[in-house]
Amino acid sequence: MSTLLTSATIAFRMFLLATMLMAPVGAMAYSKATTLGIGKQGAGLVLFVTLQRQSMS
Repeated sequence: MSTLLTSATIAFRMFLLATMLMAPVGAMAYSKATTLGIGKQGAGLVLFVTLQRQSMS
């Protein structure tokens, strides 16, 4: 029983460490995911409209 408790404690500590190390990376990825893609202004808009027109013809 003692070995099981020790293993569970070590696994939980490893999980916490991995969570603390991955949380900033996940937060940055989440914040960048909403701004990805071609912006619909300026040159991005021109490219978007050009590609749309080419796909229709």
